[in-house]
Amino acid sequence: MTIFISGGNKNGKSGYAQDAAVKLAGGGKLYYVATMIPYDDEDRTRIERHIENRAGMGFETLEAGRDIQKVFDSADESGTFLVDSTTALLLNEMFPNSHSEKADENAAQRCISGLLEIARRAKNAVFVSDYIYSDAARYDEFTEEYRKSLASIDRALAQACDTVIEVCAGNLIVHKGQLP
Repeated sequence: MTIFISGGNKNGKSGYAQDAAVKLAGGGKLYYVATMIPYDDEDRTRIERHIENRAGMGFETLEAGRDIQKVFDSADESGTFLVDSTTALLLNEMFPNSHSEKADENAAQRCISGLLEIARRAKNAVFVSDYIYSDAARYDEFTEEYRKSLASIDRALAQACDTVIEVCAGNLIVHKGQLP
């Protein structure tokens, strides 16, 4: 089964995704695919909180800030994969060098290819993304390109996944399929 989960920041997406992955795994192999590369103390604090939240759940953590499909180099396809998050993965792929001034225009397509490979090959996969499209503000060129690229990734995953869920203020809205 494949599940795509989207919603605003701090809405409970990761917690629900962890519970869903554990349920799908049914005692089998369980992988947490960590995509965030920490750049500051806020990132490190967020990562620590996520580690604490999944403690004792049976996850093996795979660090995959880039080249997401390489998780299969060290993981068994018959396992359940929780990819958290596509949002961080895209940022890492768009700016592989922290000193880059120009975004890599092929980043979104690389992300889509790698994420869809996980969806295709893994026994179960849960993907988490941040919904960053609901405000009407216009942003700088970089931010607009990032939002557009993330939207293309989200559309591809929503189309490919069995279940599509939006988390809004802790409430689950099922747009496609059914809850595990």
